[in-house]
Amino acid sequence: MEKLDRATHVLQMDGDKGEVQIADEVVAIIAGMAATEVKGVASMAGNIKNELVAKMGMKNLSKGVKVEVTDTDVSVDLALNLVFEANILEVAGKVQEKVKSAIESMTGMKVSRVNVRVAGVVLE
Repeated sequence: MEKLDRATHVLQMDGDKGEVQIADEVVAIIAGMAATEVKGVASMAGNIKNELVAKMGMKNLSKGVKVEVTDTDVSVDLALNLVFEANILEVAGKVQEKVKSAIESMTGMKVSRVNVRVAGVVLE
């Protein structure tokens, strides 16, 4: 996979059809959306910048997600708020599986690791 600049990578090059590129932000959005689909995840946890963006009414779909895309693989770091009484290890394991599967099936990139940090607990 050829890296074009800091945030864009070529997924496929075809001399006849052209090329397919993907931004790191898109990979982060896929990861965030997949993580929030897992039962027990209340929300993504963000930093102060993400909280300010949310207060302004704009949705940041990659909130709480950091991705590192290299020539060989993708590494994902997630910060999550879990539902109170959720089994942390069980939910984290399901998140890791779901995020890895979503990124690999949608992009064709290999995911080497999905790190989960539980940043908070939320009462539903």
